[in-house]
Amino acid sequence: MNKTWLSVVIAALFEVGWVIGLKHASGFLEWGATLIAIIVSFTLMIAASRSLDVGTVYAVFVGLGTAGTVLAEIILFGAEMQTRKMVLIGVLLLGVIGLKMLSKGKTKEVHES
Repeated sequence: MNKTWLSVVIAALFEVGWVIGLKHASGFLEWGATLIAIIVSFTLMIAASRSLDVGTVYAVFVGLGTAGTVLAEIILFGAEMQTRKMVLIGVLLLGVIGLKMLSKGKTKEVHES
């Protein structure tokens, strides 16, 4: 995995943080951490989309973020684990892996005018 794809994965992890923060934050520090997670998440995703196909980056970002948020809610907050939901998350992750595998191995060059 190259640095650009790693930044997409890290962006998705921060997405999990800010999505959970939007639901559970109650104090100034928690809202501050949520805001920082939003900024880091989108900054990394935007940077990655400069050298990878934006549609693929966004799909992987959202897919990993969705799966991570569902798993975090189950692990951290005791949300109900439903078999059908876990199967669908698995299908989503297979789609994300498939998109990553179909993307070109090298990133496209960015030409500044």
